[in-house]
Amino acid sequence: MDHVAVLALYDRDVREGAQPDGPGAQVERVGGVVRQVAAEHGWNGVVWSDLDESTADEAIAGQIAYYTGLGREFEWKLYGHDLPIDLGRRLRTAGFTPEPEETLMIAEVADLTLDVEAPEGIRFLPVTDQEGVDLVADVHEEAFGTDSSRLRHQLRARLRDDPETVVAVVALAGDVPVSAARMELVPGTRFAGLWGGGTVEGWRGRGIYRALVAHRARAALARGYRYLQVDALHTSRPILERLGFEPLTTTQPHVYRPRL
Repeated sequence: MDHVAVLALYDRDVREGAQPDGPGAQVERVGGVVRQVAAEHGWNGVVWSDLDESTADEAIAGQIAYYTGLGREFEWKLYGHDLPIDLGRRLRTAGFTPEPEETLMIAEVADLTLDVEAPEGIRFLPVTDQEGVDLVADVHEEAFGTDSSRLRHQLRARLRDDPETVVAVVALAGDVPVSAARMELVPGTRFAGLWGGGTVEGWRGRGIYRALVAHRARAALARGYRYLQVDALHTSRPILERLGFEPLTTTQPHVYRPRL
């Protein structure tokens, strides 16, 4: 894989050319910034920027003023190759809180190891309705220890209004949900993104995550997507590398919470 070329394609198609990630969201292009604006349960934030030392601080202040005026917290999704090189420092100085750094990993679907099946005693259930959404959200809360209200709302809305843009699956041990994941498809591009792969404690290390990646990769291949993208934590990076994913850069959310 040509890392430079693929990263440039990802920036152009997925970030600069961003599309709303669900019903009720809209993407706006203001100066050197591309941002998403969504309702209360949606994701609000900056997905791409084209800034330099002379424009960065003004752009940051502008986004703070804009989202604060809406009464919403928002995220600036910072990538390791974004300019200026001290953009992260500028965001933190302006009041953003950095979250854990992840690795942007991308693979050509055709090059992945896809002959990975669910471990013995595990079956995969496609998510198509509210019951399935609740299973995904419950697993997410147990696996990551975070509130899944936004996930419940967004996944339910997407399955209802744009079902062709999302694939979600729950791994069951008997009737007990033990892992879940989803894939978001970006129409008109060559990229599909893997998100939310989480396994509850006690079921980790058995190959479920690996099998869920392969399961979604096969779905992406069947739909004609060339590349799969993951924002990988350090725990999942080794598994993804063994399957054929390659690290291209880092990504780190910076969150701004207005003082209202």
